[in-house]
Formats: sequence, structure tokens, C-alpha cells
Amino acid sequence: MIVALALGLALAIQAWLVKPYQIPSQSMEPTLDVGQRVLVNRFLYHFTDPGIGDIVVFHPPAGADNGVQCGVQHDPGQACAEPTPQRSSQNFIKRIVAGPGDTLSVRNGHPVVNGVEKTDEPYTLPCGDGGACNLPKPITIPAGYYFMMGDNRGASDDSRFWGPVPRDWIIGKAFATYWPPDRVGIF
Repeated sequence: MIVALALGLALAIQAWLVKPYQIPSQSMEPTLDVGQRVLVNRFLYHFTDPGIGDIVVFHPPAGADNGVQCGVQHDPGQACAEPTPQRSSQNFIKRIVAGPGDTLSVRNGHPVVNGVEKTDEPYTLPCGDGGACNLPKPITIPAGYYFMMGDNRGASDDSRFWGPVPRDWIIGKAFATYWPPDRVGIF
């Protein structure tokens, strides 16, 4: 009986409060390394809106995990403005760089939000010369959507390619790392 109760409590905590996730790719380096483990607050966004700079776990648009890209045709010098309508069952982790109603373009891998380039991003790696490092034609983030980018801007498959993410696809905010021991900490 005690074992069943403990198991039930652990499952309830993961379902509604805090859930662990493992970082699957290099897209969030240097902030989060491949294999690093984070804790995600699953209830915070029931009380407050996601914020610019938050690192979040979410479901990307369907196809983002297997090569299908933007949900609409778009100019090559422009980020994807609209995702595919269905969500993937996969989980991604990225940083929110723009929110509902913001205009966004990308310059040298940095988001330009409402005309202001965010260059004070010490947590990012340089973008390089890839096409998604410079997307000068702005898009407007739809109401209820958030634009995600990985911190490793030159090696991140993110909203630049598959579009902003609806709020209800966001699982929660990453707030701490618990593995490996030398990287334990709170964000």
C-alpha cells in the first residue's frame, strides 16, 4: 500500500508539478549540454504568461522533428510566420525570444524584436554564415504564440524554420539542472 501511494504521488508530481527532461541535442549549448538533465515547472504558466528569455519545454509543430518545415510559404529572407496546424508528440527545449504581437527579424543570429536587436545574449554561441542567421524581413508573432530559438543559433532547428508555437503547446519552464553534478544549479 505504501509503495503504491508513493508511486502514485511521484506520478502526480510529474504530471502536474515538476517533470525531469534530458537534453537531446546541441541546440541549447552552451547553456545546456547534450545529456544534461533539467527540471521543468509544469504549473507556473497556469498563473502567469511565458516571458522573453524563459527556457521552455514544448511540443513543436508536427513535422519539425522529421524535416517538414514551415506551415506556410514564406520569403527566403524571412522566418517562418506560421507553423503546421498539428503538434508533434516530441518535446523540444528552446528559449523564448518573442511573444504575441511582436515583430521579429534576425540579424547575425540575434532576434530583432520590435525593431530592437537583442545583442546582449552572453548565453549564445555565434550563428555563423548560415541562411537562418540573417532573416531581415520581419514577421509578426500571432496572438497566443511564442517564437523559440536555441542558444546555439548556428546549430538549432527552431521557430526560424517551423514557426511560432501556440501557448497551449508549451509544457513548462525549465528552472534547474540536476545532472551532471558539476552542472547542478538554478536558472
